Amino acid sequence: MTLTTARPGPPAWVVLLSALAALAVVTWSASWQLSRGLVTIAHEGGHALMALLTRRKLQGIRLHSDTSGVTLTRGRPTGPGMILTAAAGYVAPSLLGLGGAWLTSSGYVAVLITVVVALLVCMLVVIRNLFGAVSLLAVGGAIAALTWYAPPDVDAVIAYLAVWFLLFGGIRPIVELGRKRRHGRAPDSDADQLARLTFLPGGFWVLLFLLVSGAALLAGVYLLVPLPLVLP
Repeated sequence: MTLTTARPGPPAWVVLLSALAALAVVTWSASWQLSRGLVTIAHEGGHALMALLTRRKLQGIRLHSDTSGVTLTRGRPTGPGMILTAAAGYVAPSLLGLGGAWLTSSGYVAVLITVVVALLVCMLVVIRNLFGAVSLLAVGGAIAALTWYAPPDVDAVIAYLAVWFLLFGGIRPIVELGRKRRHGRAPDSDADQLARLTFLPGGFWVLLFLLVSGAALLAGVYLLVPLPLVLP
């Protein structure tokens, strides 16, 4: 079986159970604090990728033990490149989840795993602190171990769980950001940076992040959940 050979997906009840499990992880505070770092990796990766696409100079990424992170770039402090780079972070986990949903629902679990590992390796090259490097190595190592030792059917279930986690997990930080901004506790957030870069208020950017992530979740549900369960 080659890398691009499509495999049949798991039964519908497994897909739904993985969705419920991922939702529980995201909504339960204790499990969210343990897993939120995975969303941060995707968030900072989104900033980094957009910086490269807009031809900004990527100086490095830092991941911190409190699940925060920062991506350092160099270039014009204003303009489309800076705006797109700042806007990419909060929507990156959901868009990555949507791409994963398309690959997983099409049976290309091996392709999804390969792409994720490749992205982690690329991020490892630009990581600038020890905790960030250890985090990426741990995540990459876990994926490699599961891929190597787990049966193909288990790979598919883990892929569904990971994709659901990104789709649900991409929304919670945006909701938390909106709450923090209402209490004046996020003056330097991506939304506030975008407000300073554009004529649009920070609240607009929070709403835009939420709309993009919500649309990705709905599209992901359409792709992942079997049609008889989606349509009446």
